[in-house]
Amino acid sequence: MLEYTIQAQRTDDHGSLATTKEAEITIDTDLQGRADAFNPAELLLAAVAACMLKSIERVTPILKFELRGVEVKLHGTRQDSPPKMHAIDYEIVIDTDESDHRLELLHKNVRKYGTISNTVAEATQLEGTIRRRATGV
Repeated sequence: MLEYTIQAQRTDDHGSLATTKEAEITIDTDLQGRADAFNPAELLLAAVAACMLKSIERVTPILKFELRGVEVKLHGTRQDSPPKMHAIDYEIVIDTDESDHRLELLHKNVRKYGTISNTVAEATQLEGTIRRRATGV
């Protein structure tokens, strides 16, 4: 089993700092919010996006899937009572010349093997699409 460890601590009434290995992330824990840091909901969305991107990096060599770039866009909806993420929608945009069938095969693998996305999908509605990047963009 793999294990992960982070540490987070309050730096002041405007933010906190999370650390792991040699990396750190400033976290928006200010009640008024702050534009220069991710809040907890945005961190969750970023974790799902990172998971999808890492899954793509993992499976493209196995599938011999050729791509030039990837973008993942996520949108989360929060309900107030009880507070939780009600739904997360995503769009994966791939810059590739691969066929539609191969694009869907990549999407199937991303949905099947993502540790974080699978965990989140058990707790909330996680739905999305994959599409080819429009040419000339």
